[in-house]
Amino acid sequence: MGLVAVVLVVAAAFAHAGWNFFAKRAGSAGAGFVWLTATCSAVLYLPVAAGALVLFGVPPLGDWVLGVLVSAVVHLAYFLLLQRGYAVGDMSVVYPLARGTGPMLAMLIAVLVLGERPGWLGVAGGLLVIAGVLVIGLSDGLPRSGASLAGVGFGVLTGSLIATYTVWDAYAVTGLALSPLLYDWANNFARSGLLAPYAARRRAQIAAVWSEHRAAVLAVALLSPLAYILVLFAMQLAPVSLVAPARELSIVIAGLLAWRFLGESQPGRRMTGALVVLTGVVLLGIA
Repeated sequence: MGLVAVVLVVAAAFAHAGWNFFAKRAGSAGAGFVWLTATCSAVLYLPVAAGALVLFGVPPLGDWVLGVLVSAVVHLAYFLLLQRGYAVGDMSVVYPLARGTGPMLAMLIAVLVLGERPGWLGVAGGLLVIAGVLVIGLSDGLPRSGASLAGVGFGVLTGSLIATYTVWDAYAVTGLALSPLLYDWANNFARSGLLAPYAARRRAQIAAVWSEHRAAVLAVALLSPLAYILVLFAMQLAPVSLVAPARELSIVIAGLLAWRFLGESQPGRRMTGALVVLTGVVLLGIA
């Protein structure tokens, strides 16, 4: 992977961990928070999308609609599950579980569905991810409450959606040759539209979320698209099999943020688990 791709991926990791930190601070704001962030992203990045449209022209309508709609549906489910996970679990549990299980699940799908046979590095990487997940998930001992189990469960479910949209979006910006800037903007716009009926029926609730979490909404609206646009550009410069695991540096960054600013428990053990997950993801990427 070239230097430019590496810089893009590292910058994306910091941006990604940052917006998740603000999403966690919004806690149980739920679907209203998700709608506000998608809507604000569409507004904030409209000049960028317009500039990309001028530079790259209008994309083929069929490819555009197919790529954006599939991605928007998967991303919407991802954001809703992630926000719910943050409502019931610690960031230092939910985030690394979500980011770490995605590559592992992608490998399992390749083995079970596509008949691929990973080498020893791939197997070792998968085992390390599982080990790291167990270290993080059991950092406070066996989960005894429904909320603890839910935090672990939402993290793993979110990871399965990460595996899905990573593969699809890589195809959209490479196979369909869609502009990453326009693609990500349209994704936010489409998610806002999909949740618009929900928001229209809960105007008072949306107003309350905006009043209480305005700073977090704007931070997520700015950093979330930035993180993914950087990754999409990196995917145009390097194979997705290298970009996807490299961006998981955000696992360690998020663990440090959760320890330093959120005061979450067991920082040593959870950071150790995060490093184990990161090592496993890197091995999966180079296998």
